[in-house]
Amino acid sequence: MNPVVGLDIAKGESKGQVFLDRGLPHGGSFNVIHTQEGFEEFLEVLRTVEATAEVRPVIIFESTGHYHTPVMEFLEENNYV
Repeated sequence: MNPVVGLDIAKGESKGQVFLDRGLPHGGSFNVIHTQEGFEEFLEVLRTVEATAEVRPVIIFESTGHYHTPVMEFLEENNYV
């Protein structure tokens, strides 16, 4: 499997979708609030994907001015690409 998490970054909140492999969505879309609590919930999503796919997912998002910065910092702190 080649798990990917796609994020649509916006001010204060992002929308996400997990794909376990090309064209194979996993679950529904989800929101990530750009707070410590929201990032903790996002980390649980990432860990669930990792357990299911047996490999860490790649996270893909667009650079949106400065709105992506807290998301990027959170991912880097938790060793996600």
